[in-house]
Amino acid sequence: MLRTFGATRPLGTRDHDEVMRLCGHDPASSVFVAARVREGGLMSPGSAVGIDDDDGGLRSLCWTSANVVPIECDEVALDLFAGRLRRQRRRSSSIFGLADQVLPLWARLQRHWGQPRSFRPDQPMLAVSTLPSEAGLERHPGVRLARPDELDLVLPASTAMFTEEIGYPPYVGSDRDYRALVASLIDAGHTFVLLEDGRVVFKADVGSLALGVAQIQGVWVAPDRRGQGLATPAMNAVVEHVLQTLAPTVSLYVNGYNEPALRAYHGAGFRQVATFATVIL
Repeated sequence: MLRTFGATRPLGTRDHDEVMRLCGHDPASSVFVAARVREGGLMSPGSAVGIDDDDGGLRSLCWTSANVVPIECDEVALDLFAGRLRRQRRRSSSIFGLADQVLPLWARLQRHWGQPRSFRPDQPMLAVSTLPSEAGLERHPGVRLARPDELDLVLPASTAMFTEEIGYPPYVGSDRDYRALVASLIDAGHTFVLLEDGRVVFKADVGSLALGVAQIQGVWVAPDRRGQGLATPAMNAVVEHVLQTLAPTVSLYVNGYNEPALRAYHGAGFRQVATFATVIL
């Protein structure tokens, strides 16, 4: 029998420890929110809402910034969060997270928020904790961290990846904000590249880092180098570096229909640990 919890409430910096505790129940699936909290995301009004249990501890939360991410939500929590989201003007670009929470949340919002740009209900979430070198997997020797002075080389690859994955470009007009985002990843040591003849032919970023998990995003191979066996050894090189220097677990999620990517990731030792879903708005 479902319990009835109180109303939702805005979360702020005072809730930092409780939010991190809740995310810690499943670090691999909650790393995006945990990383935003580590970066000070709770300082922004309206970034997240929560539901407390009878003892005053945080029971469920929903990240409600540029992305909507439900965490530890049952049917009652989804009803409450959906009611709050329906009442506010939609300002998010996507809803994503564990499929068993995203899909019922979207079912509650769809009539109010309209047709999405893209609906992706089956996205295997993969993880690996074994060094490729220990597993005897081939690593591409040319993959390395991007340097700050290579921003102009990385930016076109990042733009192409975003456009292919999301279906529209990351900016219209000035590239200033997107350029700053790409630069911040490079400056943090979170962007890996493989260059050939002065151009990027492989790229991957650590998009979120928290709770012992590094989530990879933005994986891209130049169109003329696809289907040539480049992705798997390049990913092995990324995983090797991340496991040695950043976190004991590397995760990512991928569209279930993307068989070439799934083959590459499985070849790099990744195994499915959950199923995500994404609604692009």
